[in-house]
Amino acid sequence: PEEPVLLAELKPGRPQRYDWKSSCETWSVAFSPDGAWFAWSQGHCVVKLIPWPLEEAELCKTSERKSRGGKAEARGRGVAKEKTLECGQIVWGLAFSAWPAAGAGETDPACAVGLPCLILATGLNDGQIKVWEVQTGHLLFSLLGHQDVVRDLSFAPNGSLILVSASRDKTLRVWDLSRDGRQVQVLSGHVQWVYCCSISPDCSMLCSVAGEKSALLWSMRSYTLIRRLEGHQSSVVSCDFSPDSALLVTASYDACVIMWDPYTGEQLRTLRHVPLHSALDYSSEVHTSSLRSVCFSPEGLYLATVADDRLLRIWALELRSPVAFAPMTNGLCCMYFPHGGFIATGTRDGHVQFWTAPRVLSSLKHLCRKALRTFLTTYQVLALPIPRKLKEFLTYRTF
Repeated sequence: PEEPVLLAELKPGRPQRYDWKSSCETWSVAFSPDGAWFAWSQGHCVVKLIPWPLEEAELCKTSERKSRGGKAEARGRGVAKEKTLECGQIVWGLAFSAWPAAGAGETDPACAVGLPCLILATGLNDGQIKVWEVQTGHLLFSLLGHQDVVRDLSFAPNGSLILVSASRDKTLRVWDLSRDGRQVQVLSGHVQWVYCCSISPDCSMLCSVAGEKSALLWSMRSYTLIRRLEGHQSSVVSCDFSPDSALLVTASYDACVIMWDPYTGEQLRTLRHVPLHSALDYSSEVHTSSLRSVCFSPEGLYLATVADDRLLRIWALELRSPVAFAPMTNGLCCMYFPHGGFIATGTRDGHVQFWTAPRVLSSLKHLCRKALRTFLTTYQVLALPIPRKLKEFLTYRTF
């Protein structure tokens, strides 16, 4: 694949008289599951909500986005305008809900106006979670319970409006937004700040990582601990499931990404972030490769990682070395566009950058594997009366 090309960069407007403590980092970026909206925590307690898609010509033409007013149209849901959400606290985590099931109509409890709508949850510095209606920018709920920074958020992908939050208070909390934001469960098990949480696409599992060498895997049905994943040598800071839920990746300050089978707890491979000495000339200073973020591509054949050595890396699932690099300074987070083709990254300067990503046509073999693994666990595959080689392919033991 070709090296990622920078398509556009969004920069925050000039900060007004903000409290000096209101930091400017973009800790989180998010696309709505249908790709109709993009959100970024641009620092200074502000979240920007931008209707998508931007025209490609505009992406390439401008590096600093001006307000588009009513020009953008979001997927036929009427004219959508860019919005600024004033959260009142530094924003650390962002997550969009899945669209409620078709026909939810007036019974959908998520929306004040009684219509099916998209919602955005924001995790704040003081432990609050503010939940917003995207189309109007109205605040729907403030969820109270966490005692410290809410670092990350994850909605169940099935549209059930179950939200999981991860906090520096060392807990995860499960909320049901269809019942007025009721707190369903508190998950305790970490002994350090929780950095990241991810719900599997089939909604059966939850992974959480903290300033610890192990990742925790929880059942989303019983909210009990399934297993600890041991293998990293330093704090694990980011995790993500593959689109078929058959793989889990974790990224750590030890400069490694480990790919796991979440059903068996087996380590399938390790991706090591080796310094790139000659390719990019920064300066004589040494940069560590501590990882900040890892995410799967929508078809499940690539990974993107952001590390402290000023590189965005793209990895192909079957290879142990990156297939592409891009130089980026102070990267903190990354996320693929839901339909593929590019990646959004957030930086310590409050900027968002959009990069081209390899477009891939999945092989029939991979499409079949993905379809099967969406509803079969590893143990169910191993029990099938099929040749061993096929079992190895279906469980990602061969690539």
